[in-house]
Amino acid sequence: MTAPFTLYLAAFVSAWAVAFFSLPLWRIWCARNGLMDDPGHRKIHTAPIPLAGGVTVLTALLLPLAIAIVLLKLGWLGEASTAPLLHGFAKRAGQLTGIVLGAFGMTVVGLLDDRLELPPAQKFIAQLGIAGMVAAAGVRITLFVPAPVFSYAITILWLLIVVNAFNFMDNMNGLCGGLGAIGAAWFGGLAAYHGQYLVALLAFLTLGALGGFLPHNFPRARAFLGDSGSHLVGFLLAIMAVLPHFHSEKHPQPLAVLVPLFVLAVPLGDLAWVVILRLRLGKPFYIGDTNHLSHRLVRAGLSNTAAVLLIWLLAVVIAGGSLFLLGPP
Repeated sequence: MTAPFTLYLAAFVSAWAVAFFSLPLWRIWCARNGLMDDPGHRKIHTAPIPLAGGVTVLTALLLPLAIAIVLLKLGWLGEASTAPLLHGFAKRAGQLTGIVLGAFGMTVVGLLDDRLELPPAQKFIAQLGIAGMVAAAGVRITLFVPAPVFSYAITILWLLIVVNAFNFMDNMNGLCGGLGAIGAAWFGGLAAYHGQYLVALLAFLTLGALGGFLPHNFPRARAFLGDSGSHLVGFLLAIMAVLPHFHSEKHPQPLAVLVPLFVLAVPLGDLAWVVILRLRLGKPFYIGDTNHLSHRLVRAGLSNTAAVLLIWLLAVVIAGGSLFLLGPP
């Protein structure tokens, strides 16, 4: 079953609206609770900025999802759409529960880090626990290896890498959120084209949530994603890369499993670059610096806004290369 275009549009628009209009309320909440990014080392803003992005995106993701489930249960979306969607939700109930709990957990870990500056080891252990829980819920990678231990290990590793790649990439206005939106758009479009409607709906919810947040963050920021937002965005994109069936016995496309590497090439490449560089310089890989791609583009003469737009364009172009790995639905 391919979900009607109107459902995808409704997912995007509802998430966009919730994010756009709820962010001012979350800004007030952050100010009252001390969740502010103060000016300082390696920062270009001159006044405290609320770290409201994570809770805003999470709200825009979960509220429309909860409303949709209620409408489905009541049968108000039409019988033609209701029955297949209810079947899909029931079939993937365990996975969806794990994803929702994982999204909430990553946001909480990020909020604690935003507020308390958690030691790297504590943050990593929390990320590891959440990734393990999601893998146990059935969201797992196999890569053609029929071994449960390998499946758990590679899934947990993937989630940790992508979450931290987006966390590292959150260093300029709009950069992390924009890359997340681009990735969600690609995963959503590919999933919709191949009839994987639940994955597509999750992707378009994420796209809408980030789309509603970005006007408050780029080019001038009235709110930042913060660690809560970058953790959540990375988690959602990692999940979108795992859920689709890029390859199956019915539609054999072995090379299609490489699609996520193309879609997420920019944050993954930036992560690899800065980690290798920091290790070569004898510095802890988890301590931030100004050697990211965005910083290097600014040092080359671009403005912050131009650097972000160029990186967005690069992400779109590289993601487009993944189309050569895909066949017909």
